[in-house]
Amino acid sequence: MREVSGGTVVRVQVRGWLFAGVGAVAGMPAGGLALAAVRPGLPAGARLPVFLAVFAVAAWAMGLPHGVRRAAVRLANALLGTELPRPVGPPRAWGDRLRAAAWLPVHTVVGGTVLAVAGLCLMAVVGLPAVWLAGGGEVALPWRAVAVPRGLPGAWTLVAAAGLLLAAGACAQAGRVLLRRCAPVLLGPGPAERAAAAEARSRALAQRNRLAQELHDSLGHTLTASTIQAAVARELLDRDPQAARRALSSIEETSRAAMDDLDHVIGILRESPPTTRPQPTLADLDVLADRVRQTGAVLAVEREGDVTRVPTVVSREAFRLLQEGLTNALKHGGTGDVRLLVAARGERLRLVLTNPLRAASPTARGSRAGHGLAGCAERVRLLRGELSAGPTGDGRWQVTADLPSGPQA
Repeated sequence: MREVSGGTVVRVQVRGWLFAGVGAVAGMPAGGLALAAVRPGLPAGARLPVFLAVFAVAAWAMGLPHGVRRAAVRLANALLGTELPRPVGPPRAWGDRLRAAAWLPVHTVVGGTVLAVAGLCLMAVVGLPAVWLAGGGEVALPWRAVAVPRGLPGAWTLVAAAGLLLAAGACAQAGRVLLRRCAPVLLGPGPAERAAAAEARSRALAQRNRLAQELHDSLGHTLTASTIQAAVARELLDRDPQAARRALSSIEETSRAAMDDLDHVIGILRESPPTTRPQPTLADLDVLADRVRQTGAVLAVEREGDVTRVPTVVSREAFRLLQEGLTNALKHGGTGDVRLLVAARGERLRLVLTNPLRAASPTARGSRAGHGLAGCAERVRLLRGELSAGPTGDGRWQVTADLPSGPQA
């Protein structure tokens, strides 16, 4: 444990020294410009104020570009241990930009001070014991000259060297703590950036919820259809092997399609490159209808108008609505008479699905209510449409979705 703690302290110290060195180096151009501004003809009392003013303005101007702020955030996170969010774009408000530009002068001044103080301490750490070991003498330190006697009286230089070494480390740690506290204030996101980040997180969450709904619809349809097909295959295995084989082939086909959907959604949730496989739309309605019929269901599909002119987003969501509706029809209505109307009328798309309210299949008796209808309502609401569902009074259940499909969709 002590070795681990000691190694951590050493790494922190090294990073602190390195960060201070980077600040001192970054301030060299501003320092050179400030030295050039101190002309020989200036009064002695004005030289230091001119130097400091020119240095501050030059270092602040160097920090204005967005790339400097982005690099400063990466450096602070790596060497200071901060957790600043990575800036996506330039600050939207000039106040945030000016605030971020002030980081470079602060970093430069603190880093240069740390290196200067630590350098003087290290010179004394080496010089004092060296003079004592050489037989004594006088050591000219920057702040005063110190006499080092010979023999045992001069051994105080060892204690002084140890104290100065600790002072150098304390100076580096103090600079690191100061910069660590200043970094979130100067480099952290402003109100506009925080609002933009919150909006981006909301969009990402909405996208994930939409993908989860798509995955629910796809897998729910596949599992329901596969369960019914498996029951059909079991019943036909002895008396009609050919029909049983067709049912098993249909299970394989629908399962493979579900795996493609699963790979697509999981790939996006893991932020991997999206697949190029197109998502199903109303153009794939025949494929969906065939899969439903392969379960033994009697499905009648009626089309009105040209569904190919429906916007892609609406067409894709309409396909998912029909997929979920047909899945519910198989669950709760069995394989009886299912009727589907897809009508593209003007700038509206109307979907009407009816099925009998009876459990004609053994598998339907064990089914339980899920989130299918709630998911359909959410999809329709996002598309600014209307959804209604309920019994028709003649022993059937009807789901109707009315969606805008014009230019505003």
